[in-house]
Amino acid sequence: MKSLFSLNKSMLAAAACGLMVAVASGGAAAQGNGDKIVMKLGHTLAPENHYQLTALEFARLVKQKTGGKVEVQVFPQSQLGGEVQMTQALRTGTQDMMLSAQAAVVNTIKQWEIFDIPYLFNSIDEANHVLQGPVGRKFLDMMEPANMVGLAWISVGERNLFTAKKPVDNVNDLKDLKVRVMQSPGYLAGYKALGANPTPLAYNQLFLALSQGLVDGADTSPEQFMQDKFADVAKHYYITHVNYLPVVMAISKTTWNKLNPEQQKAVRESAQQAAQFDLKEYHRQYDDALAQMKKRGVEVKVLDTTQWSARTAAARNEILARIPDGPANYKEIMAAKAAAAR
Repeated sequence: MKSLFSLNKSMLAAAACGLMVAVASGGAAAQGNGDKIVMKLGHTLAPENHYQLTALEFARLVKQKTGGKVEVQVFPQSQLGGEVQMTQALRTGTQDMMLSAQAAVVNTIKQWEIFDIPYLFNSIDEANHVLQGPVGRKFLDMMEPANMVGLAWISVGERNLFTAKKPVDNVNDLKDLKVRVMQSPGYLAGYKALGANPTPLAYNQLFLALSQGLVDGADTSPEQFMQDKFADVAKHYYITHVNYLPVVMAISKTTWNKLNPEQQKAVRESAQQAAQFDLKEYHRQYDDALAQMKKRGVEVKVLDTTQWSARTAAARNEILARIPDGPANYKEIMAAKAAAAR
């Protein structure tokens, strides 16, 4: 079976073209005709993913609010690089903007590892409520010392377990299960605490690894599971919500400083409005993906995760102990969760 990640010649050419344009323009707020500013925004997911739809909504709003003086060009499917690469490009000012999962930024902002804690949140809505409030703003502001400006959090992604062959009925079934996880210390600690054998692997290698039995399963959100064709090689999807993965929209401070105050205001407002669009769009894609799974013959099972959460307590303490201001930030997140519940 041909892997989803085998790009044809036209896709490779498009990606190369995007990279060459970015390099030629210096990747930061290229001047167009007259005083028009062109900014390039990259992300790693498919054109039908909520990342892309939200990026396009953001671009539309920026154009509207600036009277066409600022244009945002969107590059999906890693055309501008992977998330770690894009983070570094924003820091050095060679790329303008990105949508990125929080885990890719942890090496740059150590405090963000707190979001790797298993079962930090109880639901998508709870996580989004916290991130859209003062606590979320505090973590966005941590980007500025790294030469980035955090504009908004879009919807978190609910990370659920899926397996190719072996069924999972309870936490004991995870013993020695080879589960592909993101290359993040927090995810490794979490799945190790659950008894699994967490296996860090580049995302673009996962489909083939599942096909060849090199890993038994992985974790991802429902819409990515369907959009990236994992239903072709995996027949069990479990609602385990081990992690809720924040996603940031950010701009290089180098690019930000090239915008005048009115343009900065327009860009920030556009990001915040696009984030609200995304909160609804993610829910729509989430529900639609679960329905598609069932039609494709994928078993979708909601598991009782009480024991799962209990077993990851040690991982939570491990993560909090090693990150800057871990206990204090954790206390703020818990307080925001409690306020949301009232």
